[in-house]
Amino acid sequence: MKRVGFQFKVRQDRLDEYKTLHQDVWPEMLDALRDAGWHNYTLFMRADGLIFGYFETEESLQVAQEKMAATEVNTRWQAYMSKFTDDQARPDEGFVELEEYFHLD
Repeated sequence: MKRVGFQFKVRQDRLDEYKTLHQDVWPEMLDALRDAGWHNYTLFMRADGLIFGYFETEESLQVAQEKMAATEVNTRWQAYMSKFTDDQARPDEGFVELEEYFHLD
């Protein structure tokens, strides 16, 4: 399993709403993530809106994202979530992958 860490930024004025929406992620979106091989997917938030994401996959971040991009539910979810970022691209296209440099098993 490859461990993937990434970051992106959510608008600070929308943090509470963003967190609330993630308490009830659409079931079909959760299924799509699982089907695309996203395991142990976790999001962490800093007070200024910086998000750190983590998941495990058999693939790379790029392949995992491509699998999700091919789903209709992800297209709807990204459009729905686009109001939370200042990027011109879809929120999931703004992920910055982080280098793993240490792991304690």
